[in-house]
Amino acid sequence: MSVDATPVDLTNHFLIAMPGLNDELFGRSVVYVCEHSPKGALGLIVNKPAGVTLGELFERLELPLGRPEWAGQPVLRGGPLQMERGFVLHDDMGEPVPVLAPQEAADPTADDAEAQDEGARARPTVYASSLKVAGAGLELTTSRDVLEAVSVGAGPKRLLLALGFSSWGEGQLESELGDNAWLTVPADPAILFEVPLAQRYERALALLGLQPWMLTPGAGRA
Repeated sequence: MSVDATPVDLTNHFLIAMPGLNDELFGRSVVYVCEHSPKGALGLIVNKPAGVTLGELFERLELPLGRPEWAGQPVLRGGPLQMERGFVLHDDMGEPVPVLAPQEAADPTADDAEAQDEGARARPTVYASSLKVAGAGLELTTSRDVLEAVSVGAGPKRLLLALGFSSWGEGQLESELGDNAWLTVPADPAILFEVPLAQRYERALALLGLQPWMLTPGAGRA
C-alpha cells in the first residue's frame, strides 16, 4: 500500500502482523481497529492473553460475575499503553435500557414495585465512557459501569476485555502499512467473540485466503 494513496479508513478492520514484524507483543498479532482517522488510530490486540481470566479479574475487583459462563474467558493484552486499565469491547447497547440494582435483582418478589422501578431507572445500561465503533455495531467502553452491569447478569450479550490498548499517531499506521508490517481485512465478529485465541491469527489470515506459510517476511515494524 502506498503512503501517498487516497486515505483508507480502517475502522472495524483487522491488522494482521506480517512475519517481519519482530516484536514480543505485536509479532503474530491480530489488532482490531476501533478508530482510524487522519489524526491516528486506536485498537486492541485480540489474540494475546494477559494471563488472567474474567472470573479471576472480577474476584480482584471484588465483584461477583453474574455471567458464570464467562468465568474462564481469557483477559487480553490489548497493547503496550495503559496496561493497568481495562478496555471492554462489546455489542452496541443502543438506547438506555433499565436494569435492576444488585439487591433488587436478588429479590424479584419484593412488594414495593414502585421502589424497584425507581432503582432500575437509576442504573441505565448506557455506560459513562464509551466509543461507538463506526459501522460495526460495537462499542469500546473504559468505565467500570459495564463490569458492574455484568456483575448482576446484565450488560452486553458479548464482550472481550483487554488490559491496555494500541495507538498510532498521525501518519504512523500508514507508514507501517507502507513498510509491509501489516495486512488488513474487514473484521469478522466471530473471530472477536467466538474463535479461541490460539486460532485467531490463522482465522484472520483465512479471511484473505491465506495461510501463515504463504507469507514472506516484510520490512518489519516502523
